[in-house]
Amino acid sequence: MSSDPWGRVDETGTVYVRTAEGEKVVGSWQAGSPEEALAYFERKYDGLVVEIGLLERRVRTTDLSAKDATTAIEHLRQQVDEHHAVGDLDALSKRLDKLTAEVAARREERKAAKARQADEARQAKEALVVEAEQLAASEQWRSAGERLRALVDTWKGLPRLDRKTDDELWHRFSHARSAFSKRRKAHFAALDAQREEARKTKEKLVAEAESLSGSTDWGPTAARYRELMQEWKAAGRAQREAEDDLWNRFRGAQDVFFQARGEVFAERDAEQRENLTRKEQLATEAEKLLPVSDLKAARAAFRSINERWEAIGHVPRDARARIEGRMHAVERAIQEVEETEWRRTNPEARARAEGLTGQLQAAVDKLRGQVDQARAAGNNAKADKLAKELEGRQALLDQALKGLQEFGG
Repeated sequence: MSSDPWGRVDETGTVYVRTAEGEKVVGSWQAGSPEEALAYFERKYDGLVVEIGLLERRVRTTDLSAKDATTAIEHLRQQVDEHHAVGDLDALSKRLDKLTAEVAARREERKAAKARQADEARQAKEALVVEAEQLAASEQWRSAGERLRALVDTWKGLPRLDRKTDDELWHRFSHARSAFSKRRKAHFAALDAQREEARKTKEKLVAEAESLSGSTDWGPTAARYRELMQEWKAAGRAQREAEDDLWNRFRGAQDVFFQARGEVFAERDAEQRENLTRKEQLATEAEKLLPVSDLKAARAAFRSINERWEAIGHVPRDARARIEGRMHAVERAIQEVEETEWRRTNPEARARAEGLTGQLQAAVDKLRGQVDQARAAGNNAKADKLAKELEGRQALLDQALKGLQEFGG
């Protein structure tokens, strides 16, 4: 019989772990010595320690949701409660209890933050209403009108309040805009001379728009159409009967150009979608190589798939990272099998494995910091991209740690 402070193996090969509630059966070991049995289950305990430590770090340093954190805690608690490891399981349970309390506290903090955000939104909308009411008396027709439009965009970007408060504020806001609009229309009713000038200006804009409608110089022409639209708005309104006719001609010229451009772009997009379908088929074919049972055959098959992959053209930009990630995942899995085989035959494998684990840990820590920085800076797009890369590196690190533990046995 063999034992250590946290477990023992009896004469039948049954492994026990010592807990506050007494000894619990861990499992049965018939493949080697009692010392090897204890070492095996101690490594499993070490793995739990690492997982709990990683979860603690995620809870305390990232914006992991309470729901996801709770799910992860329950998963780890189940592993601890099942007693399939030798070590201080009671200490791990206490760490999980503490982490559960932290998650609950964070949930309450976020609830309070949501209430604060609602109050801030109310104050922001009240400020918009006050400014709109001040602008309603302005005679700076263009700048006040533009500012009111900007206030509308700002309003739309704010969260909704309770219905009564939101409706009351919106009524005041809308009334201020309407009052300004009525005064502005009355003012411009007396500006017939300016409307005649606007008609002449818009006739020139229509003539240029129609001359550009057949262009295939897509970028510069589209930019010029945007400039013409801005010039159109800046010219003011012509007489109503002329305005409608000029606008229909102006808009019609644009439609001819943008429809032609759209057809060309649609053909390109269709080709890229077809390329995506073909690459998805190759990615599925590559994924069927896993798990690797014959390394040489898998390597050759993947090389063949990759050659066909490289022969396919571009895919839509928004799908590029996802589809390439699937192929990279298969490639990494094959590389990991190669590295495992290498470690089995090379006496320097352990030292190199430890070096790889250290490098991966450093990369994970660096990426995690970059994600936090991007979140703090409000750059969520960059943060999401870095987070995806972090997931991949974390998966490699977890695999490397597991491999190192297995090697150490």
